[in-house]
Amino acid sequence: MKANPSHKLVPAAALAALLPVIMAAGCVSAPDYKKPDTAPPAQFRFQVQGTEANSVADTPWWAVFNDEALRSLITQALASNLDIQVAVARIEQARALVGVVQSQSAPQLGYQGFAGGQNAFVPGRDSAQTVNYASVGGLLNATWEIDVWGRIRHSTDAAKAHLLAQEDIRRGVLLTLVSDVGAGYFRLIELDRELAIAQDSARVFKQTLDLFTKRYEGGRDSQLPVERAQANYDASTARIEDVKRAIAQQENALSVLAGGYPKAIERGRGLTEQSMPPTPLGSTTALLQRRPDIAAAEQNMMEANAEIGVAIANYYPKIGLSALLGGQGVYLSGWNGFGLWSLAAGVAGPLYTGGRLQAITRERQAYWDETVAQYKKTILSAFSETSDALIAQQTLVARRAALERQVGDLRRSSDLASMRYDAGRASYFEVLEAQQQLFPAEDALAQTQRDQLVAVVSLYKALGGGWQTPAEGPTARP
Repeated sequence: MKANPSHKLVPAAALAALLPVIMAAGCVSAPDYKKPDTAPPAQFRFQVQGTEANSVADTPWWAVFNDEALRSLITQALASNLDIQVAVARIEQARALVGVVQSQSAPQLGYQGFAGGQNAFVPGRDSAQTVNYASVGGLLNATWEIDVWGRIRHSTDAAKAHLLAQEDIRRGVLLTLVSDVGAGYFRLIELDRELAIAQDSARVFKQTLDLFTKRYEGGRDSQLPVERAQANYDASTARIEDVKRAIAQQENALSVLAGGYPKAIERGRGLTEQSMPPTPLGSTTALLQRRPDIAAAEQNMMEANAEIGVAIANYYPKIGLSALLGGQGVYLSGWNGFGLWSLAAGVAGPLYTGGRLQAITRERQAYWDETVAQYKKTILSAFSETSDALIAQQTLVARRAALERQVGDLRRSSDLASMRYDAGRASYFEVLEAQQQLFPAEDALAQTQRDQLVAVVSLYKALGGGWQTPAEGPTARP
């Protein structure tokens, strides 16, 4: 059996009928992407020097601080941190979605097969007869949407922008990870310094306690100095346990950042041995190009713009070609078969949707406005973070110098008080007061030294450095 010719649709005639519709596609215009104007200031607030060509953010993280233990810890974190693995998985998801969207522009081929048997009762003049028959068949079908209005193209652009945004988010995770590990490491070695101070204070308070005890036992003094010295010694030993707990918890936090179970963290240089690296800033425009969160925010704008194009294209009909090729065989007192094929062009589009398409378009335009505002906010936050790090650097220098002088003065005061007490020219209050003031001042100095190192890390992060890996080099971008 042959297919009925009347069911055929001549492709040339169909395309000719659609020609006016296709020509009208030139009137469809999706919005062109235009980057918002966000001219940055000429220099950062609290920037002492003028605009510099180079920036500390262009220095790879492994060259900023000369501490092998810190480098090893960051390398381990970059290799094993689970947040990075999550970010990489999301990149693969976004890459796969690009393939899903792009596939819509290619012909879609499918097949269908079937086989079966059936009994039928055929009424006769005298009695009903049973007729047994079987059938087998198969079909091949193909459809291809002609992307006249750019719906698929804009969808693909949106998916690609989403992919690039995920890649920039991964770089942001790397930047945050390197900064968190660096800051956490400096907090750890500062706690080591606090532990040393606490142990030193316990040793000094024990010596004072022994001295007062001997004087009391020798009848040269009352029991009051002994009790006061004992209280200070007990407080110093309690402080030691507090710092030990904080050290263990900080090691646990660093272990998690490094993608491992809690364990002891290897140290390199001590807090007082750390050097302050130079921190040139570079230009303000370079910050806009370097920070991954700003790049991701721009990709989100591009995605939103492409989604508006998709929403506009949905107003117009979908134009496509379809083809069918198949055959069927029927067994009824012998095999008989027939084949069929068809090739057609079609148009399908909306007439009335109850305002759904208009609402989708307004929603996409509102999302574009959101991404623009978020992009501008991200830039402002970047400059604010840089300014915060700069003022921290500048004020901590003077604070450290003042604390170093204070510690020196208190050490001399403590020594003089002890000498005066031994000579009987001062009371025990002078000795205890000098010691009670010295050790907190040493803690404050250690914390300020830590804050200076953390301020360098914060500035490095604010300027957009730290997401390179050793294989990529200091300026490469994957």
